[in-house]
Amino acid sequence: MTTLQARIYLASRSPRRRELLRQIGVQFELLVFRGGERGEDADVDETPQAGEPVERYVERLALTKAEAGCRRLQWRSLPHQPVLAADTTLELDGQIIGKPVDGPDAAAILRRLSGRTHRVLTAVALSDGSRTRSRTNISEVRFRPLDDAEIRHYVATGEPLDKAGAYGIQGRAALFIEEIRGSYTGIMGLPLFETAQLLESFGYPL
Repeated sequence: MTTLQARIYLASRSPRRRELLRQIGVQFELLVFRGGERGEDADVDETPQAGEPVERYVERLALTKAEAGCRRLQWRSLPHQPVLAADTTLELDGQIIGKPVDGPDAAAILRRLSGRTHRVLTAVALSDGSRTRSRTNISEVRFRPLDDAEIRHYVATGEPLDKAGAYGIQGRAALFIEEIRGSYTGIMGLPLFETAQLLESFGYPL
């Protein structure tokens, strides 16, 4: 495995995605929204569209984030390199579960996941302004039954509040997980197999 000499931009604030890119030797610069820039890309609208399948939803958000990142490169007159973006969401009983809005919402989500199997979908997209491609990873996670005391204790740590589905598999929530089927890195938020496929398709061999 060789370290990429050409850089990409990562359009994400997630420290987990940064760690995973470093794990496979990818050099990158962070590209996040700054105050005072054009408002249309300040925040990607993460509201699901009516009747939108979860697979399409997560892919749409990743593509939108990557394309918005390319526009920011132009606005800031930054060196032209591909922009990598990703989006992670959960699906349970046909419903999309994103990040909790607060502690009580996190606890409610965890009670729904307790003792059940849910799907974790992470879409990753890469765009250079003229072409945009994406890949989606779908994994399954089964939680053991959780009692209210465990849920309260976990929510009090603050860990669930910035994570899709109100938990991080790489954190304390690992204690809750009986089984996974699929990609551990996809559940973390950046499936490395699919990410490598995208990079190679843009001429970045690993």
